[in-house]
Amino acid sequence: MVDREKNEKMIASLKQSGFIISDHVEKAFSKIYREDFVPLHLKNVAYVDRPFEIGNGQTISAPHMVAIMVEALDIKPGQKILEIGSGSGYHAAVVSLLVGNDGQVFSIERIHALAESAKENLDKAGCNNVTVFKGDGSLGLPDHAPYDRIYVTCASPSVPQPLLDQLRDTGKLLIPVGKMYCELMLLEKNGDHIDSKDLGGCAFVPLVGKHGF
Repeated sequence: MVDREKNEKMIASLKQSGFIISDHVEKAFSKIYREDFVPLHLKNVAYVDRPFEIGNGQTISAPHMVAIMVEALDIKPGQKILEIGSGSGYHAAVVSLLVGNDGQVFSIERIHALAESAKENLDKAGCNNVTVFKGDGSLGLPDHAPYDRIYVTCASPSVPQPLLDQLRDTGKLLIPVGKMYCELMLLEKNGDHIDSKDLGGCAFVPLVGKHGF
């Protein structure tokens, strides 16, 4: 049995702190239980607002960071989303509810064990509109481009050009840029012009790949 009370308290705290703003983001958080996406020994602290190690040197993001990112992306029902860095699948699960049954989420994970674990977690959570691939996330996923939204859950030395190329016109890309401590950058594609906004400092594991570290 999932702990709905702890999840509700976490959501209330995120709202009070200004991380969860919109009703549809609150609703998505209320239907996805973080305890289903952390290792067994961490289930009793799953709703603590901090990142946790999930194996292979990777982490599940703190709930407030997931909230910041999904709010910044302004995700709409029916959109096609690309996630770079599946981790345990928690972030993609929240996004899957935001795009709804008519939307699609494609996620890339470079570590085989995590990709398989994310698939299993998402399947158990009933997220049937998420497809997880194993590969180099810095190259994106051109076979399913263009995307309405792309977000990266690891720190990149710069913005990978393949991700910009695979972004739909008027689409948005959210990516931490830097090493370990980095700046969360929101980019919007408008024809040949890219508008960018710095959303502030953050800390992520590094993006590994051709256009990463």
